[in-house]
Amino acid sequence: MSTDMSVVSLQLGQCGNQIGHELFSVISDDSSGPNRKYKQCSDERFFYETSTGGLVARSVLVDMEPKVISQAIAKASKSGRWRYGDKAHFSQKQGSGNNWANGFCVHGPHHEEAVEDLVRMEMERCDRLAGIFTMMSVAGGTGSGVGTYITQRLRDLYPNSFILNQVTWPYGAGEVIVQNYNSVLTLSHLYQLSDAILVHENDTVHKICSRLMNIKHISISDVNKVIAHQLASVLQPAYTADSTCHYSTNPIGELLSSLVCHPEYKLLSLCNIPQMSSTSLAYSVFNWPGLLKHLRQMLIASARMEEGIDWTVSAPSAVTSGGEGATNSRHKSFNLSLANLLILRGKDVSTAVTDGFKDPALYVPWLKTENSFSTWTSPVAFNGYEKSATLVSNSQSLLKPLDSIVRKAWNMFASRAYVHQYTKFGISEEDFLDSFTALEQIISSYTHV
Repeated sequence: MSTDMSVVSLQLGQCGNQIGHELFSVISDDSSGPNRKYKQCSDERFFYETSTGGLVARSVLVDMEPKVISQAIAKASKSGRWRYGDKAHFSQKQGSGNNWANGFCVHGPHHEEAVEDLVRMEMERCDRLAGIFTMMSVAGGTGSGVGTYITQRLRDLYPNSFILNQVTWPYGAGEVIVQNYNSVLTLSHLYQLSDAILVHENDTVHKICSRLMNIKHISISDVNKVIAHQLASVLQPAYTADSTCHYSTNPIGELLSSLVCHPEYKLLSLCNIPQMSSTSLAYSVFNWPGLLKHLRQMLIASARMEEGIDWTVSAPSAVTSGGEGATNSRHKSFNLSLANLLILRGKDVSTAVTDGFKDPALYVPWLKTENSFSTWTSPVAFNGYEKSATLVSNSQSLLKPLDSIVRKAWNMFASRAYVHQYTKFGISEEDFLDSFTALEQIISSYTHV
């Protein structure tokens, strides 16, 4: 029996299904190099093999409309490298109308048995389960409402399994008028259910596409490819401090134990460098000191990409007596961390010096630095990049966007705009208030960390 543990993925709603397809494509392409051990570990983690040797994704696809799922299934089959399971998908003919309450109160309960059966089938195929990985948007109706309901059911059914939710936050300018309501309801519920929430912001990823990848007319697919690249850079096989000579067996468990030190703090952000068009990549040379210097400054200045980093932000000087000096000397934009996980992949990875991330000034004083910083490495070049560095961070960096979502939703709620569209499906004003209270508490916890 294999020692590698497998991840069961759930692709929820349009956004989750599109990102899921891109993620499995990146994983499949990245593993197709000459390193057999790496490929074997990756395959076991994300796919199962059919009797004819074909690879099938360990994933369940759920949407209330059939179109996006059909496209994902067709594209995967066409790749010739992997496909989705014949029966591993569930869709209906009518969507959730961008309404969280419709997804959570109506569609979710109505279809829970069918979806649970599909998940159970995937779970039973695993020799050993690493955890459940869900992908969803927080802004629409199905991914957010049905996705939250399914996460709740999975938490009840599998109380001891790890659940990691990848969520995509909407464009600030907004595609959907009620997106902030949907986001507030999703995030407040997931915070109670999930072991960690890994956040991608559409605005940030869009900037990466335009400024770093030089894409002129940015499509949803371009945005999702960047998200998939970042996710795969975390989930693909790597060596950890505990397993220096064989790939770690449980990426989700290891990620959570490295980053989530307290249930009050479970928002994770992600940045990855370098990211560029394949044309530029052909003419670029990178070294570890340069990449790590940029990544450290991105962390402390809360920048998500290496262009436009504020180099004037610095970590506070040594804590003075009474601890007060630390607060005063902390730069106004300094991003304080609870924990960081650095993942380095590629050539000469053993020569990379990561001491800059071990500086106690970067972290909250009530945690030991040795418990706050972890490194994973792999000598295998990742997805076409000779050297690649990813930082997963549990820090204050999501405070601003979270605060903005809550503020916009509250301004609408104060005049009760569109609230009737939610109450008719069974979400009360009291439920809204509970969600606001829960998110205000999270904002407060991260602000006063």
